[in-house]
Amino acid sequence: MPPKRSSAAAGLDDGAAPKRARTADAHAAAKALLKTILDTPEKFELPEGDDDIVEDFETLARYAKYLEEQLHGYQSAAAAAPGAVAAAPARKSEAELADAAEKIRKAAVAGIKKQMTWKPSCKSGGAKWAYDGICPDPEVFGYLFKLGGPPKFKMKKFPVDEFSKIFEYITTSARYSRLSITSKDITVRWSDTGEFKMSGSYGV
Repeated sequence: MPPKRSSAAAGLDDGAAPKRARTADAHAAAKALLKTILDTPEKFELPEGDDDIVEDFETLARYAKYLEEQLHGYQSAAAAAPGAVAAAPARKSEAELADAAEKIRKAAVAGIKKQMTWKPSCKSGGAKWAYDGICPDPEVFGYLFKLGGPPKFKMKKFPVDEFSKIFEYITTSARYSRLSITSKDITVRWSDTGEFKMSGSYGV
């Protein structure tokens, strides 16, 4: 049975109002859930029941729809005023880039470790892992991978030593064995929409 998520993961302290209680912010629950997943992914635990998992997905979906509608509204307003010059978004400082990149790095490491479970193919080092993530800011993605700017590739292979310097030497234990990444290269795919995927092999 999946572990029960603590109340902190839902952004509530013991004795706080029920999850469905109304707050001044209609999307407070979604923001708290996202903050928990992104800030401390290693502590995030799935809800105990299927209904709670579905509820969390619905909460995030409603928030995503809200953000989509907000963006559409801004785009419509900009289109209605062709003479206006849109202000360029402020670039992140070095500290902001480092902080955003570290959150993505920690989430990726936690996600990869969760996939590194024992399989027969671990004996030959051929078990597969694949991590899907999202990084809306290309500058942050480029900072994470030490590219010197936004990525200019759709797919690139990083030698495992180079990958490990960025993400850490990823290893975990399973079935009395120590599992680690065994592939010589890690394949990284990047999309202009912010989605990225990393994949490789692991085993003993």
